[in-house]
Amino acid sequence: MRSALVLGGTQFFGKRLVQLLLDAGVEVTIGTRGKTADPFGDRIRRLVLDREDAESMETAVEGKSWDVIYDQTCYSPQEALDACYLFSGNTKRYIFTSTMAVYDGGTAQKEEDFSPFTYAYSSGKRREYPGIAGYTEAKRSAEAVLFQKAPFPVVAVRFPLVIGPDDYTNRLRFHVEHVVREQPIGISHPDTRIGFISSEDASRFLFWLGTQSFVGPINAGYTGDISHRELLERIGHIVGKEPLIVEKAEPEHQSPYAFPWSWSLDTAKARSVGFAFGEFDQMLDSLIRTYAKDAV
Repeated sequence: MRSALVLGGTQFFGKRLVQLLLDAGVEVTIGTRGKTADPFGDRIRRLVLDREDAESMETAVEGKSWDVIYDQTCYSPQEALDACYLFSGNTKRYIFTSTMAVYDGGTAQKEEDFSPFTYAYSSGKRREYPGIAGYTEAKRSAEAVLFQKAPFPVVAVRFPLVIGPDDYTNRLRFHVEHVVREQPIGISHPDTRIGFISSEDASRFLFWLGTQSFVGPINAGYTGDISHRELLERIGHIVGKEPLIVEKAEPEHQSPYAFPWSWSLDTAKARSVGFAFGEFDQMLDSLIRTYAKDAV
């Protein structure tokens, strides 16, 4: 991999991915709307584009090519269709950041539990897919478009919930702060289970895939899962406070992880092709302690 285009790359694990690529001597270009600053200075090239505007995409990428394209900003099947057309002949490998939300729910979901190769996809734009159900359909259809239409090799990385000290969503921080401050946390189904991956491992896995020949859907994440109740009890044990779980709460106290079903992944395939994820317990406990200090 000598050159890579990262669609996104200015936040969270996308920024970590860019750094890993630079450290490996890869010539990196990022493609964004140009509204979020990045720390990379003159070490990277930049394209200003709008994923929802195919003309802006075409203007930005015309006459250019990359060994690998990392797509972290595709949120609709229309954007995937545009990518199939715009990057035809322009890349050797396309790595799409997908999600565990493509599965209906349940623990230890395997790649074959959702097949994008036969899925009858929709073809709307991202604003036509509101809420969790809309997000699920948009990502399913985007995967289906890429695997059924793309003229280049495709990998779809299905991530669980991503956490880390650079998580701008602050969803885990919310739970730690609420336990530290003894505030109620609204979770109607506290025994449903969720899977995680760190932003460090997410970026490492994406970088590694750029050096491999694997194609197809692949799950990423730590082995196993944890329930909302177990997560909050763990936070409580570390900070020395009892979590206050309630069935209903005001919006500002409603858990952003409060899914009514379990969502976690089987990552045996990733491990079988040679990738080793980090250790969940150590990372989670360290992150909880960091957030707890900030919440005091």
